[in-house]
Amino acid sequence: MNKPLSADLLQTSTDRYSTHRVLNQAEPASGFNAFTGDAVLREAIAREAPWATERCTALGQVAGDEQVQELARLANRHLPELKTHDRFGHRIDWVEFHPSWHELMTLAWHHEVPNLTWRTAEPNSHVARAVLSHLWNQVEHGTACPTGMAYAAYAGFEAEPALAVWAEKSRGTVYEFSRREVADKPSVVIGYAMTEKQGGSDLRETQTTARFSHSADYHGATAHWYELNGHKWFCSVPQSDGFFTLAKVNGGVTCFFLPRTLPDGAYNRFFVQRLKDKAGNKSNASSEVEYAGTLAIRVGQEGHGIREILTHSHLTRLDFAVGSAGLMRQALTLALRHTNTRQAFGTSIAERPMMTNVLADMAVEVEAATLMALRVAKATDLMAGSPQERLLARVATPAAKFFNCSRAPSVANEALQCHGGNGFIEENPMARVFRESPLNSVWEGTANMMCMDVRRAMVRDPRTLDAVRDELKPLAGQDPRFDALVRHTEQLMHAAVADEFLARPMTEALARALQGAELLRHSPPEVVDIFLATRGPNPGGAWGAHYGTLAGGVNQAGARKVMQRAMVTD
Repeated sequence: MNKPLSADLLQTSTDRYSTHRVLNQAEPASGFNAFTGDAVLREAIAREAPWATERCTALGQVAGDEQVQELARLANRHLPELKTHDRFGHRIDWVEFHPSWHELMTLAWHHEVPNLTWRTAEPNSHVARAVLSHLWNQVEHGTACPTGMAYAAYAGFEAEPALAVWAEKSRGTVYEFSRREVADKPSVVIGYAMTEKQGGSDLRETQTTARFSHSADYHGATAHWYELNGHKWFCSVPQSDGFFTLAKVNGGVTCFFLPRTLPDGAYNRFFVQRLKDKAGNKSNASSEVEYAGTLAIRVGQEGHGIREILTHSHLTRLDFAVGSAGLMRQALTLALRHTNTRQAFGTSIAERPMMTNVLADMAVEVEAATLMALRVAKATDLMAGSPQERLLARVATPAAKFFNCSRAPSVANEALQCHGGNGFIEENPMARVFRESPLNSVWEGTANMMCMDVRRAMVRDPRTLDAVRDELKPLAGQDPRFDALVRHTEQLMHAAVADEFLARPMTEALARALQGAELLRHSPPEVVDIFLATRGPNPGGAWGAHYGTLAGGVNQAGARKVMQRAMVTD
């Protein structure tokens, strides 16, 4: 038998033959405040919602906390598990999570990420809540799904008097993972179950059916209960307290709300068939579910379900535009920290001219995405009292959702490359961000669906074209490159109204014009200059197909200023 080396011999051997001195490794991106260290978010809150500064500062500290980042890693390492039955054989259809998931959910609810808008009468509460969501999407993306759904669900609760108790509980800030009935809980988690195998985004193809059961008092109001039968192909967060869903009543698609626990404490007939094995968003349970005599409360009129659910989709789409901007910001933060704290060829990687080009290019993209998303949030705040803002929100929301969600993977890919092979290792949060980056583009409507929606709005109501012009008109004459971008956008808008084939280039041009306008309003000259030199209709060789291809008059000194503006501080 071989004998182990003695301690003395082992030490001598280690000293003599050491090959594992750890040198020149980048510092982790932790110990910073993601709000106070972010000039774009900090300036936006000072401008639009200074009353929310303290809240945003507190959550920004959470986003940069090393222990919270470890919770995110653990939640994605130890995945949710479906428990269809308890040990005695009773059907329970429940999902078990690692404690890290519940700690993250507790933090999100405590910091009002799902519901700040509905908890305050302060102005621009959608903007303030958007900043919280932007920050939370730099914490953990799986938990950003239930926070976004809870945010959007409030619109449905307000529309149905029988759901007033759910509206009240959706404003709660104490997260509780339980099967208790809604009246007994401090807050609720809400899900959506819309998609079916045969229909996908075409909700008119819903095959689930509903049959009237009875009307009864439900927490002080009359609820109209129906029995649902059918199958839903995608249902995220199946452990939620309740779900908005669709079913046909006499052939008409109708909206319903389905509580998991019924008023008498019994579990509703809500059968989780399996959990999806997804490419990303691993911490979050997504499932297929079966309805078989499942009880649900009708929301709105029979046959008006798609119209009803669209009142929610404006908010979910806004949240995806914000969330993708937050993901892009996290990717940029990781890339900046890595390249500024690792050396190559005698300097930090970030100081190498080509890397400065890459980082500045990414920083411009992230700032533009963030400002566009916050502009949509502001339109949402103002739309009730302004026809102009309502029309602008109608087209800007799907445009921002399409564009930010489509750009996120390109930013994540480039940020991963900034790390080299280290970025592809699961211990590095960059790998998780990369896997997450495409998801928002397919949730709540794919890219084509969003562009189709923009075009549909313009075809049905030409006033939306005027709303876009009115948004851009005040900036005319400030920069000829922006004027050219506006002309290009207007030409494509008119062409796309006549021809669906042009819907995607039109929507991209619209998004770029909205971004350019916001940058002109709020960003320093060097950011505006790079954007307009490279993102306009005729960049003249000033931008290639990848980040880091700034050229055509973009100078290194200006790029360095942009890169430094994007740095978060400890």
